[in-house]
Amino acid sequence: MYEKHFQLRERPFALSPDPEYLYPSKVHQEALSYLRYGIEGHAGFVMITGEIGSGKTTMLQSLLRRVDQKTTVARIVNTMLEPHELLEAIVLDFGLDATGKSKPALLHALAEFLVRQRQAGRLTLLVIDEGQNLSFAALEEVRMLSNLETEKSKLIQIVMVGQPELREKLRLPQLEQLRQRITVSYHLQPLDVEETARYINHRLKRAAIGAPLEFPEDVTRLIHQRSRGVPRIINVIADAALLFAYGIDRRTVDVSVTMEALAELDTTGVLASYHSESTQAAHAASVTVAEAQDAMRLTDEVRQRERALSDRERDLRDRELSVQAQQRVLEEQARLLATTPQTIAPAAAARAVAMPTRPTADPKLARPVARETLFEPLPPAIPALRSAGQGSVTGMPASRPDQQGNMRTAPPSPWAAARAGTGSTVPPGTGRVLVRSAVQVQQFDAPTRVRHMSMWARIRRVFFGVNEPEARA
Repeated sequence: MYEKHFQLRERPFALSPDPEYLYPSKVHQEALSYLRYGIEGHAGFVMITGEIGSGKTTMLQSLLRRVDQKTTVARIVNTMLEPHELLEAIVLDFGLDATGKSKPALLHALAEFLVRQRQAGRLTLLVIDEGQNLSFAALEEVRMLSNLETEKSKLIQIVMVGQPELREKLRLPQLEQLRQRITVSYHLQPLDVEETARYINHRLKRAAIGAPLEFPEDVTRLIHQRSRGVPRIINVIADAALLFAYGIDRRTVDVSVTMEALAELDTTGVLASYHSESTQAAHAASVTVAEAQDAMRLTDEVRQRERALSDRERDLRDRELSVQAQQRVLEEQARLLATTPQTIAPAAAARAVAMPTRPTADPKLARPVARETLFEPLPPAIPALRSAGQGSVTGMPASRPDQQGNMRTAPPSPWAAARAGTGSTVPPGTGRVLVRSAVQVQQFDAPTRVRHMSMWARIRRVFFGVNEPEARA
């Protein structure tokens, strides 16, 4: 339209990313240096970020034109893909067949391709543009691709270019592993006032057929003020200024023409759309990051609650097992007490049982009382011994008065000998069981004669040894 009017071979401020018009500004030169270093040094993972319209794609196109013939390049531009779709796109861009293949088959084919490229001495480069559109799962898939490596170097070099939202995403904890893999990273800054003027005049010179057209300093300063140094917005304003100058048949561009162009852009909302696009992108990035952080916070809280609940369930399970073990022990002890008799030791069986005497009016008539608590099989001689009065059931020696009234102890009975372990007539192996009982067993002989003695008779008997004739009861 205005090319012949200004002696230009083409529009110098077209929005297409033409690498011939790339202005080697300070930031772009540094970005290209970082890219070349990452690729030639086999860094593995390189990331370049910048604002919308900062010249990322143009710089990337310029880099790809400089690579040698020994580099195989695959470039992904549409990044609104799921992980499996992203892997298919990469395999297809490398020229491999991905029809009907599963994810493991795609990975296997890609790994074999990379090995063949390395054996042939070729470098494999994967370039992902607009990386901010990748989901967390897709970014994780890209990280897994960077694991394809040999003992000394990576099999594939990955360059990811995107807007600042990509850098914000990589700051999230769930992408920490991917962030650690990035060895080269650079962020493109906007152009300053001087670089804006050189950028405009550089593009005019590249498109000129004859003497190049130049914008004066006041015009470039005004353009920088409204564009904030973003190359894409600079192109929009400068192209509109050339169009308005052509409309009024002017060969130069001054401040007045530029102001008219800016007013028209404001009226039509073109500049507002570019500003809102940048603002919305930044807001979307902040919202995405905030939502991701909220989701992570909720996930952490759920995990903590699940962990606490799991710990409580484990404690309850341990307590139940402990109670069951104690219950089994108590049941076993009760069963043993109910089924196993307690055997009396021979020494305990041989011990004599204390026998208190029954109080009577006459000490000579006192009979020993045995509180017997041992019950065991009786020897055959026990009934005869009982009838003869030769001992007690307890086996203790029985005391009986003689003709003079003195208490005499009878010889030990066979039953006592059996209990003491000597001369026993009890068959071997006969058990003795200790059973608590309140039964009292004693030797009782019915007296046939009772003596009634006076005080004088007792004195004569004690001091003089004279015995009085016994009286009948």
